[in-house]
Amino acid sequence: MAKILIATEKPFAAAAVEGIKAEVESAGNELVLLEKYTSKEELLQAVDDVDAIIIRSDKIDGEVFDAAKNLKIVVRAGAGYDNVDLAAATAHNVVVENTPGQNANAVAELVMGMLVYAVRNFYNGKAGSELYGKTLGILAFGNVGRNVARIAKGFGMNVMAYDAYCPAEAIKAAGVEPVSSNDELFAKADIVSLHIPATDETRKSIGTKYVGMMKKNAILVNSARKEVINEDELLALMTERTDLKYITDIKPDRHDDFAAFEGRYFSTPKKMGAQTAEANTNAGIAAAKQINAYFSDGCTKFQVNK
Repeated sequence: MAKILIATEKPFAAAAVEGIKAEVESAGNELVLLEKYTSKEELLQAVDDVDAIIIRSDKIDGEVFDAAKNLKIVVRAGAGYDNVDLAAATAHNVVVENTPGQNANAVAELVMGMLVYAVRNFYNGKAGSELYGKTLGILAFGNVGRNVARIAKGFGMNVMAYDAYCPAEAIKAAGVEPVSSNDELFAKADIVSLHIPATDETRKSIGTKYVGMMKKNAILVNSARKEVINEDELLALMTERTDLKYITDIKPDRHDDFAAFEGRYFSTPKKMGAQTAEANTNAGIAAAKQINAYFSDGCTKFQVNK
């Protein structure tokens, strides 16, 4: 019997916890909870004798791996996993997995909701514009990007996408126009929606070079990671170009400076893309199923630290 810990500063919904518990116990494993913890010491104590951990945005670093002497697998309930030290996990022979696609529709709906809010001038009573007929550029065509495209087409938008790791044929098969580069995407789109991970290649990559190419009255949407934005460059560009709007699901480090652009900037108070009851439950249960599969037959289909 494996001992599985849910370690969440921001807890799963109660229904999600019940679903995770049912899945874990159906395989004869034990579930323990650490919710709303306020210190790292609590986490270090909780991992002492567990075989697996399910997390959300919780940080799992080398110190946690050192403390978790029986740990074999960590599953991030969600797509992003930059909150886990993959090198430390590998050094401790711990498998790290994510649950891709489980939150994708929730994030995509938030993107479109923020877009409607932005083009209607944040509901300030003044006349806005419509999304119909506008060109949306999607940067990275993974699970979230595909769902954004699906919903945007329902609005009557023209949708194009660029993804260096996704064949143009696959983008075309989804009914979306593939483009050949970041430059082409930013130059042609009225709105660009970011869905790239934070990597050495992408950190601070979105700034003057690309956003500066965008059309008059362009909108940049970020529901990915704040680290991909070059905040200094974007602030300078928004000062220079009073037509640009920036809306984001990740509060920037320089939020107060961006907030000075009244009517052209919006940030959620905290990352909310995956904050729906459905996504919460789907990702948690998927994590439990993946852990059960790992202990029953060694399945590591969603491993990210290979």
